[in-house]
Amino acid sequence: MPGVKGPGEDFALFRRGTYPHSNLSLPFFGIHSCPQPRSTGRSSFAYLRSLWFLACRSQFPRTCPHVGGTANKLLIHSPLAVKFRSLLADTGATMKPPRPVCTCSKVLVLLSLLAIHQTTTAQKNGVDIYSLTVDSRVSSRFAHTVVTSRVVNRANTVQEATFQMELPKKAFITNFSMIIDGMTYPGIIKEKAEAQAQYSAAVAKGKSAGLVKATGRNMEQFQVSVSVAPNAKITFELVYEELLKRRLGVYELLLKVRPQQLVKHLQMDIHIFEPQGISFLETESTFMTNQLVDALTTWQNKTKAHIRFKPTLSQQQKSPEQQETVLDGNLIIRYDVDRAISGGSIQIENGYFVHYFAPEGLTAMPKNVVFVIDKSGSMSGRKIQQTREALIKILDDLSPRDQFNLIVFSTEAIQWRPSLVPASAENVNKARSFAASIQALGGTNINDAMLMAVQLLDSSNQEERLPDGSVSLIILLTDGDPTVGETNPRSIQKNVREAVSGRYSLFCLGFGFDVSYAFLEKLALDNGGLARRIHEDSDSALQLQDFYQEVANPLLTAVTFEYPSNAVEEVTQNNFRLLFKGSEMVVAGKLQDQGPDVLTATVSGKLPTQNITFQTESSVAEQEAEFQSPKYIFHNFMERLWAYLTIQQLLEQTVSASGADQQALRTQALNLSLAYSFVTPLTSMVVTKPEDQEQSQVAEKPVEGESRNRNVHSAGAAVSRMNFRPGVLSPRQVGFPGPPDAPDHAALHPFRRLAVSPALAPPATSNPDPAVSRVMNTKIKETTMTAQTPAPIQAPSAILPLPGQSVERLCVDPRHRQGPVNLLSDPEQGVEVTGQYEREKAGFSWIEVTFKNPPVRVHASPEHVVVTRNRRSSAYKWKETLFSVMPGLKMTMDKTGLLLLSDPDRVTIGLLFWDGHGEGLRLLLRDTDRFSSHVGGTLGQFYQEVLWGSPAASDDGRRMLRVQGSDHSATRERRLDYQEGPPGVEISCWSVEL
Repeated sequence: MPGVKGPGEDFALFRRGTYPHSNLSLPFFGIHSCPQPRSTGRSSFAYLRSLWFLACRSQFPRTCPHVGGTANKLLIHSPLAVKFRSLLADTGATMKPPRPVCTCSKVLVLLSLLAIHQTTTAQKNGVDIYSLTVDSRVSSRFAHTVVTSRVVNRANTVQEATFQMELPKKAFITNFSMIIDGMTYPGIIKEKAEAQAQYSAAVAKGKSAGLVKATGRNMEQFQVSVSVAPNAKITFELVYEELLKRRLGVYELLLKVRPQQLVKHLQMDIHIFEPQGISFLETESTFMTNQLVDALTTWQNKTKAHIRFKPTLSQQQKSPEQQETVLDGNLIIRYDVDRAISGGSIQIENGYFVHYFAPEGLTAMPKNVVFVIDKSGSMSGRKIQQTREALIKILDDLSPRDQFNLIVFSTEAIQWRPSLVPASAENVNKARSFAASIQALGGTNINDAMLMAVQLLDSSNQEERLPDGSVSLIILLTDGDPTVGETNPRSIQKNVREAVSGRYSLFCLGFGFDVSYAFLEKLALDNGGLARRIHEDSDSALQLQDFYQEVANPLLTAVTFEYPSNAVEEVTQNNFRLLFKGSEMVVAGKLQDQGPDVLTATVSGKLPTQNITFQTESSVAEQEAEFQSPKYIFHNFMERLWAYLTIQQLLEQTVSASGADQQALRTQALNLSLAYSFVTPLTSMVVTKPEDQEQSQVAEKPVEGESRNRNVHSAGAAVSRMNFRPGVLSPRQVGFPGPPDAPDHAALHPFRRLAVSPALAPPATSNPDPAVSRVMNTKIKETTMTAQTPAPIQAPSAILPLPGQSVERLCVDPRHRQGPVNLLSDPEQGVEVTGQYEREKAGFSWIEVTFKNPPVRVHASPEHVVVTRNRRSSAYKWKETLFSVMPGLKMTMDKTGLLLLSDPDRVTIGLLFWDGHGEGLRLLLRDTDRFSSHVGGTLGQFYQEVLWGSPAASDDGRRMLRVQGSDHSATRERRLDYQEGPPGVEISCWSVEL
């Protein structure tokens, strides 16, 4: 780390009783005078010997008053002493020996000496990141991100430094460089074949070489290694750009935070500039702790926002005792912009324009949807289970105006109904039952299933059962290649394309990594849809549901953008088949040199019963002036946005094109990639290094359809970086009730495990006398029975602090409630909580919290927590770190698994998955004085007027409560308080069963 002191200075600090690198204070207790050692020199050796004399004096106060002779020789020639002398010699330090002191802390001195040696050695041999900065500037949805890492080799030998960064899949790397000894080594972007030839040549010469690339679920990994001389510094700089796509009503900027060691200067700055106005902004983190909250600041006005994350060293530490970082996760920024009545916004900068179109207030069009579900043998187990779960939820989201049908296929394809049926409640319930019965078995006949789906829509169209202005969709889900019937992918693509003939839109979902994604992508793009990979994970069902939500609400068909012919040129794609709710269409182009002062645009589309036109205009001069803020804008960003969008669309078009057309499209995309220095699937970046380096590396853009095994190919020595290991959880303690407390205001005390005394165990004998054995067994049994206590104390389903009181609380269990229960609702707070109690486990099987503003639904189950906003769902595992701040709501979860939903003006609602005795979900409430007078529900009723009856004369631990005209019996009991997480503590509370 920067500022690390040499060993000589460490010893001086140690003498004063402090050692900064371990963040420990080492005071010496019981100091008193001690005879002066016989060594009086100024050398580091003498100082070392005086320290060892001190240690020996502490250990052997009677036999080692001055430590000389043989003992002295053994001491100063020991291996540890030799290591200390070596450390001191490296610095050339000379010091006057300190006045010796004696301490009663014998072990402390020896362990501290060893700690100094180990820490110093680790720092000497490590490559330290002393500065890591991320600067991301988002201008009109186009993000330009610069990652700069500065490292130093603190060792006295050559070390390997590795720069590793994860970036979003849709981003293009535009630059990478290394600065070594004042010399800049830039990355050079070349055509892929040329870069590959250079790589192959390096291999042929016997040099170590590597293709640096990796794919993940949403990210790609960029990694470069370089040798660093002793005490040398190196600066890595990576630049990448991406157009943020609007999905389910939000733009999302994802930044990976994983330095793998403590960093003295770590700072992330995200600047957002949106001339339309920022309508809302939220941040989410998967690594944020309570210690890090103050390191994250957010500032926002009408058109600009600035998010800064700048943690100190102590905030980064897992704990004061651990030199490991807590930073390992994602920082996510989500936002949306204000919409004009015209539904569009034209922005202009430096001779280029971009037109965004996302109209508000349109009603979703009715749709005719055919779900084609693979139930072949490869889908068995978890895949088919998650598919059934997702399909049932998707069916529930169908609109009554929609029509649908199901086709399942393996060796053969089977229709659920002979024709499309309306999405009535009755039909949806029948379809749900059918979906729940789907079992996986057999081969994969994709061709017949797809042709059956097309024929189903064709017959309905011929019989005039498709409503005017409705949209017809086919959604295919499969996890493998065709194995039955027509198995040639090209033939299947041709058959489906000819059958669809441009009338319907096909969306393909590839489940897992065994599926041929390239085959599904072409199948979808040939037919006006898109492909998406569904990753095998615990949230696969949510991924399916989210994809459906993206296409569930079509707003317009046949959307066309038109501009004056004398105003623009080289315009990107300007006609689209479908516009879905929550998405956005983007068109970009160049302005002609002698164009008009005002750029006008006309967007036309079709509604169910009529055509519609939107008019938008924009002043060139006013727009040019608006993008002049140097703090928020990187120059010529709109030209780069145009190039980025053009390349993306050209690459997409090559999938469906063939022959000469495909080659022309590739050539055009390649030329743009080289002109604007984008690492795309057609280009690669050759990473240049000093001539003496034994590595040559090439960075390529991974393609979604490539094999998952082609992640990272690196060569050379092991990477020198500091890793962390997850903490080890202590075993869960099982609690037993202690002695009874006073009936009121009992103090809390920790739960302790009950241990059986070893004295109760029988003595070990090889041939015990049977009579003695019987007596012993009887006594042991009696003693054990005496020592036994009642069953472990139960944690209640909900703990309610009573209104107007700080100590008394209710422990409530809705044991007599069947099915989903309205636990509490407060219309003024805009919150409702429902849940289902499971009597067998004495806890909730699920709890759902719904907020009106912002519109958020939090569904908690023993498996995970699902947060849904704007029809977009995200799943979080219990005991993961979560920190999410949006207007009007804050969500946090720590390593104990305690999820808190809070706001300064709202009641705080807590959810916890309790895995102790009585496993299940638990509910807790804080700030209950914020409930309004209209609060209600099974639990909410206790925040109305509660009347307490007098205690019974014979039993002051039993009272009656009257709530809204109903009487409830309350009993003073020992219960387990789960509110701070496991293992919980015993409390005395009033227990009520409902």
